[in-house]
Amino acid sequence: MALATTQAVWRSGGGDQTRAAYCGSMLMAAQFYIPAAGTAGNVQVSSSNTAAVVLPAGAIVHSVTINVVADAGAIDLGFTTASGTATTDGLLNGATATSIVNIQAGGTGSGTSLGTVLSSTELVTITNADGGSGSGDVGGYITYFIYDNGQQNV
Repeated sequence: MALATTQAVWRSGGGDQTRAAYCGSMLMAAQFYIPAAGTAGNVQVSSSNTAAVVLPAGAIVHSVTINVVADAGAIDLGFTTASGTATTDGLLNGATATSIVNIQAGGTGSGTSLGTVLSSTELVTITNADGGSGSGDVGGYITYFIYDNGQQNV
């Protein structure tokens, strides 16, 4: 299957030809993997891809799904802006990573930045802080969308 990448913000007016409908943003998913949950800072794309997980400016994380666990315990997941401002537990704060779980804003283990714009002007790199209760690997998906004004641009 061919892959396509765009620099555009994906949204849909649902076929409204009058251009009166609010164009909702599309949800996207970014894979993540932490090879040692007890070691701060080492979030990568997958077990075989050590590239950093970087989300675009305007990203709002909707949820974090953990589906790979091996003695991970509780974890903190955060982010650092391109200019270096760190929010160490903004996405997950002591989230249980001992079984498959989906964490949303306001849920157990959610951080204060989950459900908010991470940075309106800068890229953000996903990081982890030492949660203190496990050392194994953990992975999953970060579901996010890009905030914009919803106006059609055609």
